[in-house]
Amino acid sequence: MRRSLTGVALGAVAVLALAACGGSDAGSGAKAAATQGGFTPPKLQALQALGQPEGEVNVLAWPGYVEDGTNDKSVDWVSDFEKTSGCKVNVKTFGTSDEAVQLMRTGQYDVISASGDATLRLIAAGDVEPVNTGLIKNYPDVFDALKLKPWNSVNGVAYGIPHGRGANVLMYNKDLVKPAPDSWSVVFDGGSQYAGKVMPYDSPIYIADAALYLMSTKPALGIKNPYALDEKQLAAAVDLLKQQKPNVSEYWSDYLKEVQSFKSGASVVGTAWQVNANVAIGEKAPVDVVLPKEGSTGWSDTWMVGAKSEHKTCGYEFIDHILSPKVNAQVAEYFGEAPANRKACDETSDPKTCEIYHADDEDYFSKVYYWTTPIPQCLDGRKDVTCTDYNAWTKAWTDVRNS
Repeated sequence: MRRSLTGVALGAVAVLALAACGGSDAGSGAKAAATQGGFTPPKLQALQALGQPEGEVNVLAWPGYVEDGTNDKSVDWVSDFEKTSGCKVNVKTFGTSDEAVQLMRTGQYDVISASGDATLRLIAAGDVEPVNTGLIKNYPDVFDALKLKPWNSVNGVAYGIPHGRGANVLMYNKDLVKPAPDSWSVVFDGGSQYAGKVMPYDSPIYIADAALYLMSTKPALGIKNPYALDEKQLAAAVDLLKQQKPNVSEYWSDYLKEVQSFKSGASVVGTAWQVNANVAIGEKAPVDVVLPKEGSTGWSDTWMVGAKSEHKTCGYEFIDHILSPKVNAQVAEYFGEAPANRKACDETSDPKTCEIYHADDEDYFSKVYYWTTPIPQCLDGRKDVTCTDYNAWTKAWTDVRNS
């Protein structure tokens, strides 16, 4: 299962402006600086102590993260929590990060599973508050590489609890794409070799994939972080994507569509999640994946607490439950990602799950630039220029799709 289960692309929805921004030296993946600079968020306090459970918790989540047996009777990690905690779980799923931001702004939700292209928007607007990691008993078991990162903290203050992570890898047809690729050049500069059969991800955040490739191939552009692009750098990434477009079979947001396209031969190379490849291989498609030599983009999702939440004790208890080894293992396997809790690797039904998703392979993830919201203050630490924000990226992506 992946976030695209709704089949909705991350589109050109009006997004929240980020204000009061200061400097930042944040990188990505294991390259992130230990101390982040950045904007100054509203002054909100983390919960100091758990109280009496309030009886319910309103959860905003990606599809597949909060399963209560409704979709599949054998997939349920909510019912036991409701019985033991006394907190009824009310779930609302969303299909895109933009949708999640808009829903969280209503103040109706206690907790949210947010990706890095949403977290900073939520923090800057005061929609979420700092979290007291001391109230999450499973937090010490989270991989250190996921803690206090640019997408889940500000100036060393935690604003979320890591949930899981994954890389956006290169998938290819082993029978038709030879030699086996080791670079994103096969979908960019060399894409004409597979004209009409290249399948990229459909989202403004895909601009970062083009920027990542340009970091290696055009160093004169000065790109140091694929989410920190000034106007010239953004224009270069957009030009590369426009050059790619004639070679595109279709853009995908629903992972099953990509699997079907590779099975039929309509597409032979493109961006994918590991779960896409697992499903395709299970259905006898001749595909394989590689983390290219340039590295890749990826995601590290975060559980955050709503600033207007009226059920914070239930919210914290729910997050702790989701992060517990057994449940974190269940979610990771069902959803298709690496768990955040290192002890979850001993609880998976398939003993190879953590190996497949590189859960404890920090060398692998050191090459991954996790999705991070583009903001005007450059995330690579530059202070002499203004970087392009997510609004600019959304407009640029629309321009690419309409070109």
